[in-house]
Amino acid sequence: MSKALSGVRVLDLSRVLAGPWASQTLADLGAEVIKIERPGSGDDTRGWGPPYLTDVEGEPTGEAAYYLAANRGKKSVTLNIAHAEGQAIVRRLAAQADIFIENYKVGDMARYGLSYEDLRELNPRLVYCSVTGFGQTGPLAEMAGYDFIVQGMGGLMSITGERDDCPGGGPQKVGVAFADIMTGMYSAVAILAAIAQRETTGEGQCIDMALLDVQVATMANMNLNYLVSGSTPRRQGNAHANIVPYQVFDVKDGQMVIAVGNDSQFAKFCETGDCVHLAADPRFATNTGRVAHRDVLIPMLEEIMLTRTVDEWTTQLNQKTVPAGPINSIAQAFEHPQVKHRQMRVDIAHPLSGSVPSVASPIRMSASPITYDTPPPTLGQHTDEVLSSLCGMRAGEIEALRRQAIV
Repeated sequence: MSKALSGVRVLDLSRVLAGPWASQTLADLGAEVIKIERPGSGDDTRGWGPPYLTDVEGEPTGEAAYYLAANRGKKSVTLNIAHAEGQAIVRRLAAQADIFIENYKVGDMARYGLSYEDLRELNPRLVYCSVTGFGQTGPLAEMAGYDFIVQGMGGLMSITGERDDCPGGGPQKVGVAFADIMTGMYSAVAILAAIAQRETTGEGQCIDMALLDVQVATMANMNLNYLVSGSTPRRQGNAHANIVPYQVFDVKDGQMVIAVGNDSQFAKFCETGDCVHLAADPRFATNTGRVAHRDVLIPMLEEIMLTRTVDEWTTQLNQKTVPAGPINSIAQAFEHPQVKHRQMRVDIAHPLSGSVPSVASPIRMSASPITYDTPPPTLGQHTDEVLSSLCGMRAGEIEALRRQAIV
């Protein structure tokens, strides 16, 4: 069965997470992704362990879990693009590509003769996506950008974490590289939009993606809370700025999440909790009232929640279609019946370890489903294959380049 992006070729000069997350998404959808890596070391994340994938004898392979998370479905070619011959090979490959992704510092690609303007002359249909911390323009354009810094600068940490007046209060980063991942997803969306437009215009275009832009944009409703009211949102811990009750509660045997999204759900919650008087109270009958009087309501609900277990509450509330659920560890999440049913864990054959675990894409397509046939490549695994098939190089030529550390 043909995949959605079958026949689309991506030349990927990105590393770490944002760019590789975009190219892995395209690979999942069927694109051929050629990952260009530094000879000898490769993508920085190959060394970001432990943990490392182990071989069939239980010994570390040198393939870090971090690298494995964002690079399945790709081909690895080692190439020294600081060398003139390496740059020439990139140009030959770009002339045959549909998409070019890079996340070098602003100006680096131009110094190598690999800017959008350079490659457009060779391939006017090329869609060229640059991913940086702060974009191609502006006072910080030349500054290196990292997810952690951007989470701080873009406002996310200001609303993440417990309130300052609570134990452990203070700003917190999100537990995964949120700005990187979201930039990868926005990049994939922009690339596919440019490919679609190319069908009409016959020409590619340059895409300028910045982690800070994405972080600011994805503050979503919190942005508008500020822009509409003029008041700066503050950290709410596990509570919600605009909805009550929508937070973590202690229960008899642990903690759980209650997410009451409307007044009808609050009435059903109160029925389940034997506290219908709260739903009838004018202070709490509407969400607007509950937000205004949260400091009165929440202590009452905290006492009620302590009377039952996580399982009792989730079972009873879900029967009444009130959103509620446990707080699972990652291990518990993978053991959840729904996660198992959706087959979110996949195992792919791997040349060093026999198989490598991976996490399925959340994209489910009826006519062109995603399959998981190709593991994250070992460093330079496809160098000879790509240079011979796309550049017409013979084995002797490739070996000569290898001796010069160009590949």
